[in-house]
Amino acid sequence: MVNKAMVRMVVMAMALSLVPSMYSAEQQPDGAKIYRQLCVKCHGRKGEGVKGKYDDALHGDWSIEKLVRYIDKNMPDNAPEKCVGADADAVGRYIYDAFYSREARARNHPPRIELLRLTNRQYVNTVADLLGRFMRQEAPAPGNEHGLKGTYYDSRDFRGNKRVEDRIDRQIDFNFGDYRRPEPIAKSIPERRGTNDYSMQWRGSLLAEETGDYEFIIKTHNGARLWVNDQDDPLIDGWVASGKLEEHRATIRLIGGRIYPIRLDYFKFKEKNGSISLLWQPPRGALEPVPARNLFPVRSTPTFVVTTRFPPDDSSVGYERGTAISKAWDESATQSAIEVANYVVKRLDRLSDSKPSDTNRLAKLESFCTEFVSAAFRRPLSDEQKRLYVSSQLKNAKNLEDGVKRVVLLTLKSPRFLFIGLQESKPDAFELASRLSFDLWDSLPDQKLWKAAAEGQLKTREQVSAQARRMLADPRSHSKMRAFLHHWLQMNHVDDLSKDAKLFPGFTPEIISDLRVSLNLFLDDVVWSEASDYRRLLLADYLFVNDRLAKFYGMSTNASDDFIKIAVDPKQRSGVVTHPYLLASFSYQKSTSPIHRGVFLTRNIVGRTLKPPPMAQTFKDAEFAPNLTMREKVAELTRPQACQTCHSVINPLGFSLENYDAVGRFRTHEKGRPIDAISDYITDDGATVRLSGARDLAQFAVNSEHAQKAFIEQLFHQLVKQPVRAYGPDTLDRLRSSFIKSNYNIQKLMVEIVMISAMHGA
Repeated sequence: MVNKAMVRMVVMAMALSLVPSMYSAEQQPDGAKIYRQLCVKCHGRKGEGVKGKYDDALHGDWSIEKLVRYIDKNMPDNAPEKCVGADADAVGRYIYDAFYSREARARNHPPRIELLRLTNRQYVNTVADLLGRFMRQEAPAPGNEHGLKGTYYDSRDFRGNKRVEDRIDRQIDFNFGDYRRPEPIAKSIPERRGTNDYSMQWRGSLLAEETGDYEFIIKTHNGARLWVNDQDDPLIDGWVASGKLEEHRATIRLIGGRIYPIRLDYFKFKEKNGSISLLWQPPRGALEPVPARNLFPVRSTPTFVVTTRFPPDDSSVGYERGTAISKAWDESATQSAIEVANYVVKRLDRLSDSKPSDTNRLAKLESFCTEFVSAAFRRPLSDEQKRLYVSSQLKNAKNLEDGVKRVVLLTLKSPRFLFIGLQESKPDAFELASRLSFDLWDSLPDQKLWKAAAEGQLKTREQVSAQARRMLADPRSHSKMRAFLHHWLQMNHVDDLSKDAKLFPGFTPEIISDLRVSLNLFLDDVVWSEASDYRRLLLADYLFVNDRLAKFYGMSTNASDDFIKIAVDPKQRSGVVTHPYLLASFSYQKSTSPIHRGVFLTRNIVGRTLKPPPMAQTFKDAEFAPNLTMREKVAELTRPQACQTCHSVINPLGFSLENYDAVGRFRTHEKGRPIDAISDYITDDGATVRLSGARDLAQFAVNSEHAQKAFIEQLFHQLVKQPVRAYGPDTLDRLRSSFIKSNYNIQKLMVEIVMISAMHGA
């Protein structure tokens, strides 16, 4: 009887004998030698790629085992039989250790801490807080009460003796009717024949959740004026009433995460109808009455917002950095400096706490300018700097106002303002304070942090950590964290989430806007809770919905105009992975898109790298048989071996979300057939994981060391704007270790990151 195993061994030996040997029998295969013999022609001596052969560098995140298996089966491209078995193992290990792995790349091209200018976001925030130092009032905490303080008058001219009632109105959206007076006035003052005039004033603050242009709209039959972020000039002046329902519109740019003073005056005189509605259209939002959640009855001071537009920052490495000074950027910086200077001079008396008739006006303006320059440079001025930037400018100007303008222009065009970390020596307390503030706030130090630096209270790790924890509570930290989460989830990647109205009736712009709010509320709830648990981002079994969302997604709730937290079936929902906003974002207008979803999950949730496809493929639904499911269409489209290099990773992740349609509703059938959301996913180390749906996917990502490190690295880059490995080869491992010990506390991770950045070199 023939021994089959023996036959296979003989055949393999004969096959190997036909392959040219590169080493003697007593030697182990030489991976470097094999690489030079078989691979250099297409991949270059150091894996850098060869134009016209294989353009991309040999970089990636495959494990050694997976890399070896691929080489054994597929390489060299034109003769894969030449490198198998021990040879494939040797050359795979050489490639991995020499230039393929992340560790090899870091060794060959060590990352370094770069000198960076302010990013666009940092510039806008820094200028806002620089001028905010002179507003002489701390920004109040908004509190938990929502709405604006309304004062009602039984006259059209806000006379004090005609004031009827003060109350909090959650929204300004009233139709008082024909020849009738508002309820508070009618209850307090008996109806008077022949008169129906009245007026109201609303005061308070407005929260802008995202940075961008906000369009405000007043709808009224009567007269109204609106002030937003300005105490003097109204944004909308519709004081002359026509008696017809009219819309008055204006747009203003606001910085996200801050509150702004808002004031609305309204009166009715002889018009038949009385009505007033305050609406807005925020960035990426729908036109709607300004929601109660964005209104507060507390008063606040204006914030200066730069309107000059800058060219986009470099984001080629996955996060925005100020790496270059182009002509366009320099021109924008100059125009912005002029804008700030004009603002300062227009409000000089208020900012400097002086007036033209003061006998000591020069001294007051010199003091103001000194503080302005010092704050802009993030450190006290030397005598020479004070002379150069302040004294000589005031002395040589035709008048004091021109002198102040010259101070502002010179300061805001100085590298000491525009660049972060100009100090080459060991960082002092003020440099350390600046690192903390830009890491957490994208802005300059506040008065408390400045005082700590000046008094030597930033010398120990405990002192720095205490300041970082204090700063986390500031709205600017919340705003920066939200910006990171938007980047992590690619929430600003897709501008149009609209769907086919016939297939998805009711998926309106208002629903899309509500979904974005819902996701923002969820992210804030997880990150800023006491637990601040990263795992809840992926595994949470609750959503935030209002009545409109609840009805559309078939959820039972008592929600009204407010958003409330409701529990959902953990078999159907799992954190951000299944949030309808993201599911809709990564879908086509008529159907799901496992490829878009899979790419997002691969890069952002699981944390693996993907190279751009060698050839762009357009999905054309009409080219497939109409009875095929989306999974079957994608499987057919990506079947070629050239596609499977990436799609063997992408597809299983994308298929795990097929239980959710293009607007994120849970489903069990497609075209009358049961949904197949089960797939086998090959991990970065070559192991196979069975995924039976979204919950399995989320659970895998939560427990994956690779995914955890990817999240930590992305957060580090967004906070510090520097490569994490520039702070030491073991930095990522140390951060992950402390992250695990803290029960995956995101807030504590933020503190650890900024501690590493702030105290580097100290």
